[in-house]
Amino acid sequence: MVNLKVLAREFYSRDTVCVAQELLGKILVRKIGKQKLSGIITETEAYKGKNDPASHASKKMTERNKVMFGQIGKTYVYFTYGNHFMLNAVAKNEKSNAGAVLIRSIEPREGIKLMIKNRKTSIISANFLISLLKIFPSLGL
Repeated sequence: MVNLKVLAREFYSRDTVCVAQELLGKILVRKIGKQKLSGIITETEAYKGKNDPASHASKKMTERNKVMFGQIGKTYVYFTYGNHFMLNAVAKNEKSNAGAVLIRSIEPREGIKLMIKNRKTSIISANFLISLLKIFPSLGL
């Protein structure tokens, strides 16, 4: 059994791109009662603040993006395109006004049967990747 440690907030208090790269291979865990769901992070995207035109925080702080300007290491859900929930973590260094890392995909490890049930799919392979649009239902969020 692997002894997992929660990443300290300081891990996220660095350049957003660096954090996104170093999250690769880390294990994302969610506990629902006694059930543990986990997967290895296989794909991320970094979104910086004002100098990143792909970032929701590129122009100014709004009600929807204010979390990106806030507490480092905080995870949050961003609802986009009217029907997609995105899992993110605030990550930025002292020089940045805003930043976050999007978790795009995971490789399931524990709780696979529940993930399959949550996704409403018949895939039974432990090797299937859970992509951006499937993380939320798979983890029962």
